Amino acid sequence: MQNTRLNTLFDRLFDSLGGWLRNPWRRFSVLIISLLFGNFLGTAISTVAGQRASLDIWVSALLVATTEVISRSVYQTAPTARRSLTLQVPNALKIGLTYSLFVEAFKLGS
Repeated sequence: MQNTRLNTLFDRLFDSLGGWLRNPWRRFSVLIISLLFGNFLGTAISTVAGQRASLDIWVSALLVATTEVISRSVYQTAPTARRSLTLQVPNALKIGLTYSLFVEAFKLGS
């Protein structure tokens, strides 16, 4: 690929973002934000999908498939290996989403 100004700009941007995320507290804050966003996303999905009864089966199938793909990609590595942030963020999002769907099910009493 040619070394254009736009390419150089993106390389510098991603390098500075990677340096910023090397701090453990910043990594932890990004993981907490993704966990809370997953919680919000689960509430929003259950509310929107509950409005139309025809979408329930499709949305649940999509959520189960997405959850299984994320779990497979995260947990297929060795258990002692350190996972990268690009794997930890979707996993935290998945955990928040699953937790939120369980809470919504308990609220509905089903």
